[in-house]
Amino acid sequence: MVGSISMMIAGCEESNSNGHADNDESSQPDESLIIDNYGRELSITQKPTNVLTLGPNTTELFIALGLSDYIIGNSLDNHSRGALPEYEDVYEQIPELTYGSATRESVLTSGTDFVYGIDWEFGKEGLNIEELTDYGITTYVNKASTLEDMYEEILDIGKIFEIEDTAEAFVSEQKERIANINEKVSQKDPVKVLVYDSGGEGVFTAGGPNFETLLIELAGGKNIFENLTDKQWATVSYEEVLARDPDVILVHDYDKPAIEQKIEDIKNHPVLSQLESVKKERFVTISLESVLPGNRMAYSVESFAHGFHPELFNE
Repeated sequence: MVGSISMMIAGCEESNSNGHADNDESSQPDESLIIDNYGRELSITQKPTNVLTLGPNTTELFIALGLSDYIIGNSLDNHSRGALPEYEDVYEQIPELTYGSATRESVLTSGTDFVYGIDWEFGKEGLNIEELTDYGITTYVNKASTLEDMYEEILDIGKIFEIEDTAEAFVSEQKERIANINEKVSQKDPVKVLVYDSGGEGVFTAGGPNFETLLIELAGGKNIFENLTDKQWATVSYEEVLARDPDVILVHDYDKPAIEQKIEDIKNHPVLSQLESVKKERFVTISLESVLPGNRMAYSVESFAHGFHPELFNE
């Protein structure tokens, strides 16, 4: 009998008129939902029951889709300034697995059967997906670099948890909101944007493949370091920032230091303080989870557009 999850049935033959099924193994149904997770094939044979969401963006997406009851733990709240108001009450009820990155021990002892985690939680310094598989844990990696990638992730989650209609409706709403903003800003020349994540030996910023670069473009901006086509994140020199002369400084808000301190550090920096955008205090702030691939695509594009082109919004 087919389990509770909606299955993709392959190689299934009808029973004969006497009600006896063909006993040939090749004709038996393959009761599994096959998902392509960025080149990794996932075979889901039943709906997961105990989910870890590794990253505030993945946690909030599950809440937005009405799946919070499945979550037994989350990670990376150190990269969050809190959920959007409409999700805040539910988010606060989610158990915290780890404040920072999830550890091997915390995941393996959690009782999870399904992990939805941002890509940097896995790999050389993170969790080993093959090991999780050996422990019977299915891993879906969140690593969208385009809107279509993220829409596909949402639709996949919808299939896995049998909420296809909810997922499709959510994707449709995101598309409509983004299209509305994109149409509005299309009448303006793009503003040059510096993504300022943090300082130090240089500016830690977003490169061309970064999901944030796409959100900036949709909001009527242009990441001044989009030419870094092989890096999602990179450290660039202060002198190079000065040479590219951004119109707007987009500052990430998370953990420490406080956003006010970051802006003060920029204003007092011997090189960055020379920028006209700094002298005119053309700062736009955004919480880090808002620029990660997840449920906040439309929210972030709307926020950026208001900051990049306030004259279009009567501000």
